[in-house]
Amino acid sequence: MRSRLRAVALPPLVGAGLAATAIATTPAPVARIGGCRTFAAGSTFTHDVSKVPVDPRSAAYVASIGLGKTLHPDFGSGRYGNYGIPITVATARTPRVPVRFTAYGDESDPGPYPIPTGARVEGGSDRHVLVVQRSRCKLYELFDAHRAGRGWAASSGAVFDLRTHPRRPAGWTSADAAGLPIAPLLARADEARAGAIHHALRMTVSRTQAAYVAPARHLASSDADPALPPMGLRLRLKAGFDVSRFHGQARVILVALRRYGAIVADNGSDWYLSGTPDRRWSDDDLDQLKRVPGSAFEALRTGPLHR
Repeated sequence: MRSRLRAVALPPLVGAGLAATAIATTPAPVARIGGCRTFAAGSTFTHDVSKVPVDPRSAAYVASIGLGKTLHPDFGSGRYGNYGIPITVATARTPRVPVRFTAYGDESDPGPYPIPTGARVEGGSDRHVLVVQRSRCKLYELFDAHRAGRGWAASSGAVFDLRTHPRRPAGWTSADAAGLPIAPLLARADEARAGAIHHALRMTVSRTQAAYVAPARHLASSDADPALPPMGLRLRLKAGFDVSRFHGQARVILVALRRYGAIVADNGSDWYLSGTPDRRWSDDDLDQLKRVPGSAFEALRTGPLHR
């Protein structure tokens, strides 16, 4: 669900500067995966955006996604199916294996990648493979990944250094349509069970326009309709939405959406939140999220559109 249309971005410092100015606040604590921080200190994904101005096109964006459609957790305990994007942890000694790119090799980071033999593959059509290499704290992500000989074949791939503020070149995809890292933006059961998620969450919508906004770096559409959300759009749960009616893990997620928001990162089902599959999720808790309508969200202004 990607477009070969390449974005023509404004000078990087312009978009990055305006976005950073709009959401510059004190960063919150950051969780870890495999002993590695999921975000470098000061990452835009961990900034409190509860006071960021609403985008002038917010009403149109939200309406195009669906006012009456509801939030949906695209992850769970596994009791009702294989939902979620798994993360595999590799060690410094994990052998690096070749990766052959089949669609977006010119926008992918070349292999080899340290992918363990037993690396988990996301179910469904996207078939993401996410690997965090312990000690080196590098994140390796593949989209549409299939085992091929002693290595892998994938449509696209990206490598992120979790100790820095990684950004793809302007107009480049990653393993995600928006050119963003996937693993750090997933809802994780260990965070929810600890009582708080301190970062933005990954979200999909069915239709996007041919544009992206920071922190995204890539568009995935040829539709010029300005009412459609751009890749990278940040959606925030409205302050007036009553989260006291929810409990447990669902309430933790809603508080995060009110404080850090969700980022449109890929084309998919509307209002679908991404997370890891984990037995520690309470499916009954998560089911409460399906009572949250799209009308409870607003779109934020985080920078200019890049076309």
